[in-house]
Amino acid sequence: MSAVEAGENSGAGSGAKDGEAHQPNGRNEELHTIAAKLIETARKHSVSIGAAESCSGGMAASALTSVPGCSDVFWGCVVSYANEAKVALLGVDEAVLSSVGAVDKNVALQMASGACKALDVDFAFSTTGIAGPDGGSEHKPVGTVWVAVAGKGLQQATLYHFTGTREQIRQATAKQALHNLTDFIQISFG
Repeated sequence: MSAVEAGENSGAGSGAKDGEAHQPNGRNEELHTIAAKLIETARKHSVSIGAAESCSGGMAASALTSVPGCSDVFWGCVVSYANEAKVALLGVDEAVLSSVGAVDKNVALQMASGACKALDVDFAFSTTGIAGPDGGSEHKPVGTVWVAVAGKGLQQATLYHFTGTREQIRQATAKQALHNLTDFIQISFG
């Protein structure tokens, strides 16, 4: 069973140590490489992509825009940090947010589908979680993240438990979202 099918994963944050994965321009090369693969995959299949980011705060979209010529397939990102933005911009059901909170499978799925609709794209990913250092609980500790993907009438969400600093959790989330959408597009086209 693949990680995407499993529905729950844990992993260590993969933030760079001083000077390790960042170039002098400040770009995280690993994140850029993953983003470039998603852009290449979208081009190969002639599809448009978009995003809805909460806990990653646009980090994945920033990585995508670091790829030259990305605008031929990447149409945009809704950074919906506040619940009100999730409702107003992505169509997330306010009742769901009120009953389960933002860090939930159904919210992640609605965010990804909402990004497809709002951006008029073929495929999209979403991220929602708790990057810390505060905000966690016994049932949803810091590092709890849902990543969802949607497109071609299909959608799926995967739960992750990342560890590390706030920045490491955000980076791990962005990398995972880019990976998941790349895999989802490839699987969609067989």
